Amino acid sequence: MLAAKKKWVTRPATEPSAATVETLATALSVPTLVAKLLVERGLTTTAAAEAFLHADQQPLNDPLAMHDMARAVERIQAAVMAGDQITVYGDYDADGLTSTAIMYETLDQIGAQVNYYIPDRFKDGYGPNQAAFDRLIAAGTKLFVTVDNGVAGNAVIDAVQAQGVDVVVTDHHELPAVLPKAYAIVHPRHPEGHYPFGDLSGAGVAFKVATALLEEVPEDLMDLAAIGTVADLVSLTAENRTIVTLGLTVLRQTARPGLAALIKAAGLDADKLDETSIGFGIAPRLNALGRLQSAQSGVELLTTFDDERATELATQVNQLNEKRQGLVRDIATSALQQAQNADNQSRQTLVITGHDWHEGVLGIVASRIVESTGKPTLVLNEDTDGRLKGSGRSVEAYNLFAAIDPVRESLVAFGGHHMAVGLTVMADQLPTLKAALETVASTQHLAEHAQPALTIDGALAIKDASLDTLAAIQQLAPFGTDNPAPLFELKPTNVPQVRAIGSDHQHLKLQLTDGQTQLDAIAFSMGAAAPAIEASPADVAVVGELSSNTWQGRTKPQIMVKDLAVTGTQVIDARTHHLTAQQFRTAGVYLFFHQKLMKQLADFMGSQTQAILVTDQTTDLSAISADQPVFVVDCPDTLADFTQVLTALPLNQLTLYLYRRDSIYMAGMPSRDQFAKLYKFTLSQHDVDIHHQLALVAGHLHLDRNLLIFMIQVFFEVGFVKINDGVMNGVSNPPKADLHHAPSYQLREQQLVAEETLLYSKSAALQIWVKDQAAVKN
Repeated sequence: MLAAKKKWVTRPATEPSAATVETLATALSVPTLVAKLLVERGLTTTAAAEAFLHADQQPLNDPLAMHDMARAVERIQAAVMAGDQITVYGDYDADGLTSTAIMYETLDQIGAQVNYYIPDRFKDGYGPNQAAFDRLIAAGTKLFVTVDNGVAGNAVIDAVQAQGVDVVVTDHHELPAVLPKAYAIVHPRHPEGHYPFGDLSGAGVAFKVATALLEEVPEDLMDLAAIGTVADLVSLTAENRTIVTLGLTVLRQTARPGLAALIKAAGLDADKLDETSIGFGIAPRLNALGRLQSAQSGVELLTTFDDERATELATQVNQLNEKRQGLVRDIATSALQQAQNADNQSRQTLVITGHDWHEGVLGIVASRIVESTGKPTLVLNEDTDGRLKGSGRSVEAYNLFAAIDPVRESLVAFGGHHMAVGLTVMADQLPTLKAALETVASTQHLAEHAQPALTIDGALAIKDASLDTLAAIQQLAPFGTDNPAPLFELKPTNVPQVRAIGSDHQHLKLQLTDGQTQLDAIAFSMGAAAPAIEASPADVAVVGELSSNTWQGRTKPQIMVKDLAVTGTQVIDARTHHLTAQQFRTAGVYLFFHQKLMKQLADFMGSQTQAILVTDQTTDLSAISADQPVFVVDCPDTLADFTQVLTALPLNQLTLYLYRRDSIYMAGMPSRDQFAKLYKFTLSQHDVDIHHQLALVAGHLHLDRNLLIFMIQVFFEVGFVKINDGVMNGVSNPPKADLHHAPSYQLREQQLVAEETLLYSKSAALQIWVKDQAAVKN
């Protein structure tokens, strides 16, 4: 079998009552499926569901309800009236860039003397930087307005305030126990505030400040607010849902040359932009700036009205994103190889290190490793001074911050939260760090919760996976945090087509069917599952998101596969006439039926492989566990030998190489005339040195060399010839004997049957035979 990578959990734990669903469906005039999805999301009343489905018609909250909003507005207005220089201090990610652009444009619109500063990830780090603030003050800044940062900048902000320069903090991040002594702290979750929605993004908070300053909702800024909201993965419910819904409408008709150029460079259809376009098209490109260089130009891209400059900047951003993708790909390949070495295979957590790795992409690489291995992972770059710096990502069952916090004194720098951290450590402290990670893995019982959950909204029949169903589901968009796109489990009766695609065959293209309806599916990063699906195409289940794909003007529904499973024993047909070291690199058990071949291939066996010689029914296979892949290297001499293996193993995945150097089946069984010809030869020729003259004899008799060896062996067993020290002589008047009774003859008959069944049958027939034999034990 091929197990699912995640634990499939149907939402909710109890199925919503049919009556509740039907009542809501009738009241809203929506399909039953949409009503069911609404109820599963806790929207059980008509009013709540109406507000959810028509988010663009919902009023936005009063910005003055947010803590210190009135105080912040009053201070900013005073600076504008005085003509003081105001600096918007932002952040280098997509939320920070859009926050900065919103605040900068708003202040500019009300007549402020304003500029902006985006800290450099590599020089300034995240949040308020003392040296940067000092430079800006020296250049004339009289008031700072932070966006998407500041609540954790106590030391810097307190020092700046002490110099007589006010700081207005606008932020949405977690509030520390002690807040900075800023002039004002505008935050939706401030304990002394009364704002009704606490999950705004940095751009959302900046948008609310803009609304308060302008005394109206600035619709022309909603595209930026939507980008920041989606990019920062905040809750897409309530007010955020309204901001994104309205913002997407503005974005599709954006008057911003920079955004228009970026949308074009990303290959997006401006008329069909949605939250996915932001999350996978626009936001990664903006984020690429801060990952690879200073992101200052990102604000210019978002705010410029110079078409030529917009195109120039968008091209640069797109090129940087391509560079970022290449860096991630190269580093991830190397990191994944390291993650799979013998030492890391035995660990519950991973610390991956390298040289000359770009630190700006190590968080993405760590996420890739976690996705591939399921293990909490740190990815660190080591410089020439033995200093390692990088990022870590975790799984839900493992608090990465809590695991490292006890040894923070051994680190140069450290910060983060449950799922993600950043740190710097000296090389001589790596053992301490690794030990701490493993210790907490045990105390947090990571092994018991290693498989993450995948929440499923229910089953979806192949025939119902239509464009009409997709259109109905889209009423619940925009999707994101706290309102994920619905995931469905599909159980096709067959998968008639499966092929690995991509430059290195890392992805899968599938066709699912229920016998009548065909449905395309795409599974990214699941190319390795192709053999298992091909081996059991009727035993596949997938979990995925219903979407659409347009090709050559035709739009069809398709499933974006998030996880898949194949039940039953997987018989993978990998029959070969040539064995290479590559075929023995997968961890597992390799079974041999011939000792000579096993010795020849000993050098191919790695530390993660186990070679077992199957000699007879006394061979102990009980130590092989059900989760170990099993490889049958060579072809057994008899079907009984193979059946013995199949009935003794707890098979889940069986790969068949079934290598045989010389085919007995193709040579066949010697004819009566061939035996007679050899017999006459043995009587007429004396003292034949078969060790040295075998090729001459085979040529003389027009027989295949291997076939001749077999025939001589049969004659020897029935007493037709004698062989002493390699010299053969015929026996005159031998006792009567039936060649069919010779052990070698009987073995060859069994070998012929074995090869016909195992080597020369069609793949489907071979898989059926193997599964039938394996089923005997059940």
